[in-house]
Amino acid sequence: MNDPIGDMLTRIRNGQMRGKGVVSTPASKLRAWVLDVLKDEGYIRGYEKSSDAQGHPAFDIELKYYEGAPVIRELRRVSKPGRRVYMGVGDLPQVRQGLGVSIVSTPKGVMSDANARAANVGGEVLCQVF
Repeated sequence: MNDPIGDMLTRIRNGQMRGKGVVSTPASKLRAWVLDVLKDEGYIRGYEKSSDAQGHPAFDIELKYYEGAPVIRELRRVSKPGRRVYMGVGDLPQVRQGLGVSIVSTPKGVMSDANARAANVGGEVLCQVF
């Protein structure tokens, strides 16, 4: 697998299209940090560490719905393995005039764009959520 974050985002998108309550993805520290931001911003209910059939560590992500519709309307990968996207604190994009969130990997950790602006740090823009 070349793009673990892209794989996780695709699993979330596919699970929401099918109306699933829980989706599973392999576990890693970076995925956990991204899931922490999604949870803090209210886009998912939460996640738990588990293991798959072969005994490998995995995360079970609880998806969130409001009146039958998924809370996440759009989930887009920005920085990809073939083209990394880095931005300074002044260049961080606002998603849908501030209604959405960009998840940024900074030297101070993975955080939302608003928290990155407050901490005055830039970094790699991993994905955008609306």
